[in-house]
Amino acid sequence: MAETDDAPLVERVTERLITAVAVGEFLPGTRLPAERDLSPLLGVGRTTVRAALDDLSTRGLIERRRGRGGGTFVAQEWPDSVVVGVDRWFEERWSDLVDACTASSLLHSSLARLAAERRTDADVATMRERLAAFHAAPSGDPKQRADSLLHLAIIDAAHNTALREILLEHERHLSLSAPAHPWGDRESHRGMESRAAREHDAIVAAIVAASPDEAAELARRHVQIDLELFAEARAFARRRAAAAARA
Repeated sequence: MAETDDAPLVERVTERLITAVAVGEFLPGTRLPAERDLSPLLGVGRTTVRAALDDLSTRGLIERRRGRGGGTFVAQEWPDSVVVGVDRWFEERWSDLVDACTASSLLHSSLARLAAERRTDADVATMRERLAAFHAAPSGDPKQRADSLLHLAIIDAAHNTALREILLEHERHLSLSAPAHPWGDRESHRGMESRAAREHDAIVAAIVAASPDEAAELARRHVQIDLELFAEARAFARRRAAAAARA
C-alpha cells in the first residue's frame, strides 16, 4: 500500500476516526489499534494514519501514553472542536450509511437463517460458550470484543463461505471493528449492552432450536441497532455543531 501525505486524504481519515469514536466503535479510555492494524482497516498507508492520529492528538480526542501498557487511547471526553467534522461526515454520507446498514441487516438475517438450518453440535457449543463470555465480559471494550466473537460464531455456524466473506468485507467499509456493533456515547452504551444481551439470547436460542424464520427476523432487527446509533450520533453532532456555530 502506497504511503501518502495527501492533505485531503489525511482529513478524511481523521474524520472517519472521529466518527468511529462518536458512534462508540472505540469507547472512551480504550486503546486504539496500532498504526499497522489501522492502515488496512482504513485502506490507506501508515504515513496517512500517523498524520491523522497526530491531528486527533492535537485536537484532544486521543492521548498517547508511553512505557509499559502505553499506546494510543481515546480521551475520556469528546472535545467541542471535533463536532463540525463529525456533522459534515454524517451529512455527506448519510444515504450511503442507511443503504449499508440495510444491507448489513439482510446479510446477518440470511446467515442466521442458514445457521438455524445447518448448525452442528460443535457450533452450538461454541455459540453457547461465546454467549456466556459476552454476559460475563466487563462493560465497555471487553464487552465489544465478546460481541464480535459471538457474531462470528453465528456467522460460522451458517457454513457458507461466500456469504461470510461478503458480510465481513461489507462491514469493513461500515465499521472499523466488524462485525461488532457501535455502542453509542458514554451515557448510552450500557443500555445498549443490556439490549444486545437480551437479543443475543433470543437469536442463539432460535438457532439452537432450529427455527430459521425466527432466527432470521431476530437477527435482522438486532443489526438495526447500528442505524439507530448512527442516527443518534448524527443528531447529537448536528446539535453540537449548531451550538458551536452560534458561540
